[in-house]
Amino acid sequence: MQKFGEFICKHKRIILIIMLLLLIPSILGMKATKINYDILVYLPEDVETVQGEKILSQEFNMGAFSIILLDNMETKDIAKLENKIRDVDNVEKVLGVGDILGSNIPVEMLPKEIKDNIYKDNMTIMLVTFKDAISSDKTMETVEHLRNITSEQCKISGMTATLLDTRDLSNSEIAIYVLIAVILCLIILEIALDSYFAPLILLASIGISILYNMGTNVFLGEISYITKAISAVLQLGVTMDFAIFLYHSYRQELEKTSDINEAMSKAISKTFTSVLGSSLTTIAGFLALCSMNLTLGKDIGIVMAKGVLFGVISVITILPSLILAFNKLIEKTQHKVILPKFTKIKNFNIKHYKLLIIIFIIIFPIALYGYNRTEVYYKLDKSLPKTLESVSANNILEEKFGLVSQEMVLIDKNIENSKINQMIEEIEKLEGIDLTLSYSKLSDLGIPEEILPKELTQVFKGDKHQLILINSKYQIATNELNDQIGKINEIVKRYDDNAIVVGEGPLMKDLVEISNHDFNSVNTASIAVIFILMIFVLKSLALPVILICIIEVAIFINMGIPYYTNTIIPFIASIVIGTIQLGATIDYAILITTKYIQNRKEGKDKKEAVDEALGTSISSILVSGLCFFGATFGVGAYSKIEMIGSLCTLMSRGAIISVITVIMILPAFLLAFDKLICKTTMKMNKLKN
Repeated sequence: MQKFGEFICKHKRIILIIMLLLLIPSILGMKATKINYDILVYLPEDVETVQGEKILSQEFNMGAFSIILLDNMETKDIAKLENKIRDVDNVEKVLGVGDILGSNIPVEMLPKEIKDNIYKDNMTIMLVTFKDAISSDKTMETVEHLRNITSEQCKISGMTATLLDTRDLSNSEIAIYVLIAVILCLIILEIALDSYFAPLILLASIGISILYNMGTNVFLGEISYITKAISAVLQLGVTMDFAIFLYHSYRQELEKTSDINEAMSKAISKTFTSVLGSSLTTIAGFLALCSMNLTLGKDIGIVMAKGVLFGVISVITILPSLILAFNKLIEKTQHKVILPKFTKIKNFNIKHYKLLIIIFIIIFPIALYGYNRTEVYYKLDKSLPKTLESVSANNILEEKFGLVSQEMVLIDKNIENSKINQMIEEIEKLEGIDLTLSYSKLSDLGIPEEILPKELTQVFKGDKHQLILINSKYQIATNELNDQIGKINEIVKRYDDNAIVVGEGPLMKDLVEISNHDFNSVNTASIAVIFILMIFVLKSLALPVILICIIEVAIFINMGIPYYTNTIIPFIASIVIGTIQLGATIDYAILITTKYIQNRKEGKDKKEAVDEALGTSISSILVSGLCFFGATFGVGAYSKIEMIGSLCTLMSRGAIISVITVIMILPAFLLAFDKLICKTTMKMNKLKN
């Protein structure tokens, strides 16, 4: 790597020119990358409910639907509005009260539960179906257009409206996320480094690698809004320690030589060797997310693994070139390092290592208990502010009309009406069912098909299937609704083996089940991959077990805190935080451990080896952890989207907990298990305790 370092120093100007040129396609790629705002599209394609959504779209032209709330509008104005909406591109059907009743059906003929669900307190509802899917750009544009052409008396509910509000809110916040992260990291680096200008150089190099990463996402086709929101700040927090290491190494080499090129080439060589193992474990942790059945994990995992790789490349190519180019300015802005040496903490840890192990043993079951009982939520609009138009409309639908969650049953078109009605009777007996509606039910009321509006019959009958609408009193993604959907599924399968229960509720039920499986599988995968990597990096069997155990307890503490503070977190946080925290902070433990191994091999006794390893690592670990904390804490505090805010809060808190655990507990374990470590580590089995 020495020759590589010399090559970088020799061609620094060319590297900087190439760097600037590559920013152009990166920015273009970033703008061209499609952003997806619907988590449900990450469900596996072979899931029955996903197949049912395709049937709805292909056979009923119902890719999505919205319910429009009409407050205190006269019948003639409603009719005008319906015609205006019908003319909008991508709108398939519009069904208001007039369309449901037609000109031949008196209101009195409809059952009371149906009347109460379409008209109440001078407010009525209108169903609008769209040709394209819920999260398609075309459907979101259509809903946005509908908002523009409807009056203040109208509110649009539904998944697409929620996704539209999520998009607008997310796009308005992302630039502020990055700004907050940069400011907090800059403050930390100004305290930790010996130059006022150097932090700007470090942030610039990581910022460039972030742009490269975001620009290359265009090759993935699309990324989720969650990935877009957190990837920049997460990459900044995770890869900043690589940049700090190179800068420190360069400053140390300058003490041995006045030739800045020679000092930098040696620093590049040492940095690459040191960060190789660290970056591999971090990349492995992120790639473990790809094992999730919910492909959102693959989305986050690939983008972040790619981000770490770009970070490493940037640190050994772009950062050295920038430092050499601005070396005079760095020298002119030198100042005394404000960060203390933490000698008292180090001495306390070594002296009281047995006490620290006892404290660790006491904390472990408490943390594990909380970790296993932390509650999560799956309802997507729960993470959004209640003031948003879609959330407000959904709440009115629930409170005034009792439309809490709507499901649909797709069943064979040729099944007799009598059997359909028999099946519906069974469904209506289930606790929590508020309303069922089908063609067979209308026919059973004595309303002949000839007098039903054509648009209404087309809602219920397709080429191969007929549709049954069900309204439940239970909230989406709750245990009550999931159990109810399971029972509905059992009933409809008795009448038609190929019947499918579809809608947001069934999709969320599948999301819950898949997420529960992913929670265990992704954590197991990340631990296994990182464990194997560390065997090769540390050349030991005992050390990987010790290091992973320590970081896992830090994860238990972090994820257990919500239980003790009575906080419910979004489901995606419970799945990915453990893997992210393990992959991103295991480096802190590896840093101390590698120095301890080297010291022991040089003949130092266990106490002296741990003392020196800890003393020379505390500052680096603390700065790295604080940068990770700074990059994510501000976003967690600022974001109005709880899904993103919770993720960043957990990441920032996890970074600090991992720093404290590694600094306080790892040295104690190295001292306590030194004999076992020596016996199970290559070239250490002959060392004396």
